[in-house]
Amino acid sequence: MKFILLFGPQAVGKMTIGQELEKMTDFKLFHNHMTIELVQPFFNFGTPSFERLVHLFRNEIFAEVAHSDLPGFIFTYVWAFDQQEDWDFVQNVTAIFDKVGATIYYVELEADVEERLKRNTTPNRLAHKATKRDTQQSESELLQTMKTYRLNSFPEEITADNYIRIDNTDLTAKEVALQIKEAFQF
Repeated sequence: MKFILLFGPQAVGKMTIGQELEKMTDFKLFHNHMTIELVQPFFNFGTPSFERLVHLFRNEIFAEVAHSDLPGFIFTYVWAFDQQEDWDFVQNVTAIFDKVGATIYYVELEADVEERLKRNTTPNRLAHKATKRDTQQSESELLQTMKTYRLNSFPEEITADNYIRIDNTDLTAKEVALQIKEAFQF
């Protein structure tokens, strides 16, 4: 099995690129909002119940997939590099797949904030992420998290063998998915 962690700031294109990569491979996409959208109607974002359930559902899915016969699995994530709990989360998730002998791939995306603000309101994003449909609030959150967290790594901060970083400001999701596929020979 191949486990692809596709990460970067909000609205950088993780889900859309994951969708394109899913079309090009036999891999399945689990974008981070799948659990967020499931839990949010019952518990507000960030509350203890919300956090517990999102964590529980994700871990159960990771464990089940890791022991399945799926050839590959793509997970999207907003990784705050200045938050130890995000490093711990990534370590715990990759350990689930590492224990079963999966190959782990890290794909970091970055894009200019102007482009991310445009992508924040695309029909595909809004169709799959109900919590982003209040675009004024979503834009505000995007801009605030840029000030609060470091959402891209420093050069050489990620030392994994299977790691690439792509500035996709001027690239289509299909172009980026093809770069990923070719870089790792999927």
